[in-house]
Amino acid sequence: MKLLSILKGKCPSCEKSSIFHTSGNLLLFQIPKINDRCKKCNFKFEKEPGFFFGAMFVSYALAVAEFIGAFLLSHFIFGRSLLVSFLVIVLMAILFSTINFRLSRTIWIYLFANHDVES
Repeated sequence: MKLLSILKGKCPSCEKSSIFHTSGNLLLFQIPKINDRCKKCNFKFEKEPGFFFGAMFVSYALAVAEFIGAFLLSHFIFGRSLLVSFLVIVLMAILFSTINFRLSRTIWIYLFANHDVES
């Protein structure tokens, strides 16, 4: 299932090997590192220089969806003030930064992967 492979960060071609060789660490200010190629099927993850520029737009869309959801829950469901709702969004932006980084790049790779390639 492609959705599960995207969430796990698996290769779009063989869905066995991981796209990332480090997961990053928010507390140490480390971003996740991408493998150049899949260890199982040799699929090249970065097609050309600047390939992941478009992943910023995917990351932006993910963040907006998360922030709107957090605001709606915090302000309207739990009845918190605007200030508390804003602080919840800021906290989410910090905590979800590495997750959004990984997920947006994985989605971007899957958008442009040749899915007709047999494993």
